Amino acid sequence: MGHWICCLRSRVADSLMLLLVLALSCNPSTAATASPSAPHIKPSYSFGRTFLGLDKCNACIGTSICKKFFKEEIRFDTWLSSRLKLPPSYLLSYSGNYTDDAKSWRLVDITRLTSKYRHDQADKRICTSLLKTKTCSLERALRRTHRFQKWLRAKRLTPDLVQGLSSPMLRCPSQRLLDRIVRRYAEVPDAGSIYMDHLTDRDKLRLLYTLSVNSHPILLQIFPDVEGWPFPRYLGSCGRLVVSASTRPLRDFYGAAPEVAADLALQLLAVLRSMGTNDLNYFFYFTHVDAGTFGVFSNGHLFIRDASMLGIIDKEEGSQLIDGQQEYKDIFSCLTVDCQSAFVSCNSIREKHSLVMVCQELLPKLLKGKFLQPLQEKIDSFLQHCASGLADDQGVNEAVAKLAELLKPLRSCDSRFAYRYPDCKYSDKY
Repeated sequence: MGHWICCLRSRVADSLMLLLVLALSCNPSTAATASPSAPHIKPSYSFGRTFLGLDKCNACIGTSICKKFFKEEIRFDTWLSSRLKLPPSYLLSYSGNYTDDAKSWRLVDITRLTSKYRHDQADKRICTSLLKTKTCSLERALRRTHRFQKWLRAKRLTPDLVQGLSSPMLRCPSQRLLDRIVRRYAEVPDAGSIYMDHLTDRDKLRLLYTLSVNSHPILLQIFPDVEGWPFPRYLGSCGRLVVSASTRPLRDFYGAAPEVAADLALQLLAVLRSMGTNDLNYFFYFTHVDAGTFGVFSNGHLFIRDASMLGIIDKEEGSQLIDGQQEYKDIFSCLTVDCQSAFVSCNSIREKHSLVMVCQELLPKLLKGKFLQPLQEKIDSFLQHCASGLADDQGVNEAVAKLAELLKPLRSCDSRFAYRYPDCKYSDKY
């Protein structure tokens, strides 16, 4: 009986407490006094590790710029709207905005090394070929490979450590080029030495993975724009995304005014000339060009937008791979390309290789129908001579020189060409 009375008192007390809470909530003045209003919560730009590719590390590029993503100092263009969400993960590249002070913003390109589909296929291939499972820890699988074990023991990046990788940059490697890669690798804080002592096991796997999938971010790091190289500035990476200065692809200018087309064509020829002759004695050549290979900054300056198809031959040291080493294949050789793909011999690359490709694929689209006759006919004729000149380096040189001679007076000097204005008003050099 006493127990029943005790329980009844407890229930009555609970009921009274509930009534008191309800009364307080119904009285606005009392509620305001009892509970302060909730603070305004700033919208959060939440990231998924999967979107960035952080869940795949250390089979990734790096993490040097992740903080800027999480601190909202890098934002996708879609975030300018009120409904903030991540863009589709299947895209190869994204336009974004970047800041160092939260006040001034500049455009950047956010790109993947390859398509998400190819990344996924490569990840499956790693697991099935190395561990015989459908899914796995990519890092654990890759660490077991013979190639990576050699990397772990190595004090210096040597040609045998990159043999068989599909990147055009590494098809004809010299020790001088490989030393430059290690010394200027920007994903580690204390670069500067040609020896790999400052690279952790994790750093070595990230570098090897990047070189295997797409050497574009490495080229941006070792040949920076601040030293005059025609590449956009490398700002950093997060997971499998690379952030660099923004450029508009050349395809956007196919319908440009004649004076703009003439200016871009001359810049394109000048870039190719510098790629063949430069102070460091490296010969750069393209294995493929398309409308997205080159880009244009807002000041009208033309740069190489996509360096993934760029090969390098060291004219000072030459290639240091011995016969047969190019044919070596392993899982790192096949992450983004067909393992059966044949390598182009270093000795087969001609001096005017890139010029001919550009005359075939890009300049006709940029200059087609832009000028009055008979000028247009002359331009078309020189382009045709250049495009068909693979067997005749001298003929290509002559055609390109005459083409440049025709195009130079067609340029104008105004603020649209900020990269050379107003200098062009006072000097024929610009």
